[in-house]
Amino acid sequence: MIVKFFDLKKNFKKNINFYLLYGQNSGLIEDTINNILKPNLSINLYNYDENEILSNIDEFKEGIFSKSFFEEDKLIIINRATDKILQIIEETFDKNIKDLKIIIKSNVLEKKSKLRQFFEKNSKVVIIPFYEDNYQSLTTIAHNFFKEKKIRISSQNINYIAERAKGNRINLKNELKKIEDYCQKTKSIEFNEINKLTNLSENYDVSELVNQCIAKNKKKTLHILNENNSAFEDNILILKTFLFKLKRLKKLKDISESKDNIDSTISSFKPPIFWKEKDLIKQQLTIWSLAQLKLLITEVNNLEFLVKKNSDISNQIVNNFILENLELPNN
Repeated sequence: MIVKFFDLKKNFKKNINFYLLYGQNSGLIEDTINNILKPNLSINLYNYDENEILSNIDEFKEGIFSKSFFEEDKLIIINRATDKILQIIEETFDKNIKDLKIIIKSNVLEKKSKLRQFFEKNSKVVIIPFYEDNYQSLTTIAHNFFKEKKIRISSQNINYIAERAKGNRINLKNELKKIEDYCQKTKSIEFNEINKLTNLSENYDVSELVNQCIAKNKKKTLHILNENNSAFEDNILILKTFLFKLKRLKKLKDISESKDNIDSTISSFKPPIFWKEKDLIKQQLTIWSLAQLKLLITEVNNLEFLVKKNSDISNQIVNNFILENLELPNN
């Protein structure tokens, strides 16, 4: 009997003893087992790997079929299952042992899988497919997390964190845990902090690439581009970094024009600017006008949308943007 995972909790039936959970979304499978199945089945848990069972079949059968084993109800979880386990499952099912519950975890199972067919055609067992999380579901998880933890964060940064999870809620939860630990005192987080905390698939330092491009250091920028082999998510990171640094530069430009002192502006800026960046930022402030920075920020926002719609050519789009801005006039 096929059941959707979101229907399992409200339609849970205690007379079902066999569950097959399969698919690529291992994070959601674990959530379902921990939050729905375990609390409703048994606290007496035994974990097995399929290979472990197959190499000791007689010992496994003796354990589950012997009466002494069922002085209390038991829950068995079989990990990394394939069609090889089917015969044992069918034999155990036929014994109709009421105090035994079995959860079987598997990766992707094709339609022709005999294990999958057994569970789909039998009304007395449950099979639940788990598909990869999409961007919307991961964004919802992240949004609810920050709301629950009362951590202030922009919607744009929530979207960025969801993108970096690459369709995997385990990745997402690992990154959210880092952010939770970091925000114990501050209760707020900005893009540059997220950038440092989360696991990024950077080749050459993205921050360096963006800084050199904005400073119009053509030779260094081209060297970094030639060294990198960027994936789609790296290109999103590059654009996010451009946006962060351009917005910061715009604020600095505003302040410096009123103070008429670049060194003082950079030294007093909050959050403090890392000393390695100070010379580059001075160079950037002399190159770009306030009007140019505003236009460039708008362009990067539009470019991010374009890259997301055309992920297969994201390298070409981002590289063209970088090369074009290296050639822009300085006034």
